[in-house]
Amino acid sequence: MKTVIIKYNAGNVQSVMYALDRIGATYLYTDNEEEIRSADKVIFPGVGEASTAMNYLRKVGLDKVIPSLKQPVFGTCIGMQLMCRFSEENNTECMGIFNVDVKRFPAVPGMKVPHMGWNNIMDYKTVLAGDLPDNAYVYFVHSYAAPVCEYTVASCEYVLPFSAMLQKDNFYAAQFHCEISGNAGQKIMENFLNI
Repeated sequence: MKTVIIKYNAGNVQSVMYALDRIGATYLYTDNEEEIRSADKVIFPGVGEASTAMNYLRKVGLDKVIPSLKQPVFGTCIGMQLMCRFSEENNTECMGIFNVDVKRFPAVPGMKVPHMGWNNIMDYKTVLAGDLPDNAYVYFVHSYAAPVCEYTVASCEYVLPFSAMLQKDNFYAAQFHCEISGNAGQKIMENFLNI
């Protein structure tokens, strides 16, 4: 099986590589369209700022390639947000795979933004959550989130309810960092690779 991690100058990719190494997966890290299109599975991870990341994707043409992929694609953190229609982070037009806008958490006294640390996810409706315990704990670092919507397949609550995971057709996404979410995150990655 050929797994590709999309290269687009977003941080935290090394952690994803280590996570795949732990589960014995082989992978290629690339922004080459031919390599991405020929992959069996595509992972679109990252840490970063929406407009900078989208500008790079447009520069290399991946903003058109990613939405056209037919194999399973898994976006995490900023990868998930860029798969949405729009992000309030620097008013960024994104790829529109999920027809939902990413919004900044509202300011609420006593609630720090970014949402950083362990929180539980609930209401699973995705094959990626197979064999997860109820209300599994995973690791988040984000100031922006997609609201609960028709594509929500797992939710979380911080300040307000938001989408912890999205799914549409062959596109899967998680707001949290699977690669540093312990056993739950590892299980989600294994489930994705086993689709």
